[in-house]
Amino acid sequence: MENTRNLRKSRVGVVVSDKMDKTIVVAIEHRVKHPLYKKIVTHTKKFKAHDELNEARVGDKVEIAETRPLSKDKCWRLVSIIEKAK
Repeated sequence: MENTRNLRKSRVGVVVSDKMDKTIVVAIEHRVKHPLYKKIVTHTKKFKAHDELNEARVGDKVEIAETRPLSKDKCWRLVSIIEKAK
């Protein structure tokens, strides 16, 4: 049972909003080739993540990990800031 923490999902994305207290919105881009037209299509999904120290800013590249539900639509937490915004 000690390996269950390692099985949690992890994502890398860009912070698009930090206006809420202890919450950031992270946009994750998923690129996929259309099966018929062969064009690369970009799908963007937004996740709300818990940022305990309010350290992430808009434009930062961050890593988030799945956690228990913290609110109605927040079940991710900030793991690390990979790259600060310029």
